[in-house]
Amino acid sequence: MYSVLRYFLFKIQPEKAHQLTFSLIKFITYIPGVKPLLHALYNPTRPGDQVVLFGLTFPNRVGLAAGFDKDAKLFDELACFGFGFIEIGTVTPRAQSGNPKPRLFRLIKDHAIINRMGFNNEGVEAAAYRLRHRKNRSIIIGGNIGKNKLTPNEEATSDYIKAFEALYPFVDYFVVNVSSPNTPGLRELQEKEPLKKLLQTLQQHNENKPFRKPLLLKIAPDLTQNQLDDIIDIAFSCKLDGIIATNTTISREGLLTPVNELQAIGPGGLSGKPLTQRSTEVIRYLVKKSEGKIPVIGVGGIMNGNDALDKIKAGASLVQVYTGFIYRGPELIREIVETIRNYKK
Repeated sequence: MYSVLRYFLFKIQPEKAHQLTFSLIKFITYIPGVKPLLHALYNPTRPGDQVVLFGLTFPNRVGLAAGFDKDAKLFDELACFGFGFIEIGTVTPRAQSGNPKPRLFRLIKDHAIINRMGFNNEGVEAAAYRLRHRKNRSIIIGGNIGKNKLTPNEEATSDYIKAFEALYPFVDYFVVNVSSPNTPGLRELQEKEPLKKLLQTLQQHNENKPFRKPLLLKIAPDLTQNQLDDIIDIAFSCKLDGIIATNTTISREGLLTPVNELQAIGPGGLSGKPLTQRSTEVIRYLVKKSEGKIPVIGVGGIMNGNDALDKIKAGASLVQVYTGFIYRGPELIREIVETIRNYKK
């Protein structure tokens, strides 16, 4: 069914197709009886699929990565497709339009996407308002937070604190995003000293709450081994609950898409199949180097059940999809859950 829909969606400019998909899902799930039907058709979860991590019980190991539902507009509807958890964002304190269009591109030959969206979102208060009024409280929601484009790095901590405070009552865990390649200078915050300062400050605010929320860090796949070692040291010293590996890559190595097409597209983060191997390598390194003491959520290039299973075998506790969901649709979630279930038997 989804393959037919994808055929028509892929005839449309990617960002417009994304918006149309949102409207279609909203319209369809508004019809009485459709949500239970979608749940019956697509939700593959069984009691044995549950995973307890960060003190949270995830119905299954498959989540939706940040970037798809940036403004927390569709989490209730998306839950019908069988996701074990949904991560909203990246949200910033103030609304911002993001980078100039076009800024989203399909590399169909590579089963990939290039984006330079630039943290376009309606601001953290808009997301918090929607989450405040959500109907289904059983959905595990993660809040992915970032800084505004015009906020200098020296003041970035203030932006992350504002986003944290606004979302704290409404999300189950937090993800600190310093790894998007599409906000100028953002990845500089991955360097050891600024990152450590940022995370320590956030943890202080977290510890002062009545109940602390799990705090995770999302990292880029382009980090060197020494930088990954720094990330592990920081994770221990700042008492992070986990790491999400990985975000999009700025590499263009090994692509089937012709060079002239890539040059015409320009800069942006690459996601999808070309990232499969590298993200798994990063997961394996983090788990081995930390002796399995730092939980990892694996994301990057999961296009089928075996891709997800490879990340579980590498040590990931959970996985997330985005580009694979664009190319494969809801059937991908079922395939991953069933593949992992069969392996765990």
